[in-house]
Amino acid sequence: MGINKQNIIVNKTVQFSLEMILYCEMLCKERKFVVANQLLKSSTSIGANVMEAQHAESPTDFLHKMKIAVKEANETYYWLHLCEKSIGYHYEMKYQQYIEDILNILSKIIITTKQRIYGLPGEQKMKIQRQ
Repeated sequence: MGINKQNIIVNKTVQFSLEMILYCEMLCKERKFVVANQLLKSSTSIGANVMEAQHAESPTDFLHKMKIAVKEANETYYWLHLCEKSIGYHYEMKYQQYIEDILNILSKIIITTKQRIYGLPGEQKMKIQRQ
């Protein structure tokens, strides 16, 4: 499968992963191995889960994979925040903006998917109350 040029979240997460690979390589050169390793794992996992969601078995499977991507994005945000606040760590604000954009897009995708699966938010509340 090639990357669909129209799929914004796939493109953004792939580009972000590439940025994070370079950033983590730089952190390794500065001997910041623990943070570099954790950041590399969480940041590239966002795109891996988004890509996996593109071939989900069902809408609920798609939703599940996107929720995992959000968890990985939040973990990445944490590691980037540590880099920003730590003395002796090179950090660029563009990383924070990038991860915030990804989190916003993922949140919108999750909300839209929930609406498609469960109906409108008001209807969803009614269904839960009846059970």
